[in-house]
Amino acid sequence: MMQRFECLRAIYDQLENCLVVTIMGAVACELQSLGHKPNFFYLQHAMGLGSSTGLGLALCLPQQKVVVFDGDGSILMNLGGYTTLARYRPKNLVHVVFDNESLLSVGGFPTATSTGSDLEGVAHASGIARTKTVHTIEEFKHAFDDALRTNDLTSMVAKVEAVGPKGYVTELALLENRFQFKRYIEKLTTEARRHGERKN
Repeated sequence: MMQRFECLRAIYDQLENCLVVTIMGAVACELQSLGHKPNFFYLQHAMGLGSSTGLGLALCLPQQKVVVFDGDGSILMNLGGYTTLARYRPKNLVHVVFDNESLLSVGGFPTATSTGSDLEGVAHASGIARTKTVHTIEEFKHAFDDALRTNDLTSMVAKVEAVGPKGYVTELALLENRFQFKRYIEKLTTEARRHGERKN
């Protein structure tokens, strides 16, 4: 089975022009370890709200590709996130759930996916048309590439090992990340407005 860090490393270069939201814990730390960028927002202390944050960004910035890196424990805390994504169906959102069948960042307790709950099945039944479960790095990279190219909401489930970083504390302060991300979005919108004015 693949590891989440290897998945992130395989598609890291493709995130440069995306707005990226991660949930707390291992996902945030591992992405930061590959190299922080101002377009990365680590949603610490808000378990379950990765899909909601990504949805808000995608609806407010329809010309901007948004990528959410979620986890099985997080999405299980907010299964209504799937139905809300399906209702609004933002065409610029890619939702990736790393399913390690464990609440790894808060003690390693097993989640419902360890006893058979199918997150892709839940996403599809909620009304998300484009869903995929992947088990290898090659499958992950291909599915992610396809999701970025496709102009439609995509929900991916990546089955990964229950392993993570040795620690979950990073040097990036939460407030610093918050304001840096805000400034990045402000710059995007300003540039988009100027581009529109030049075209007119």
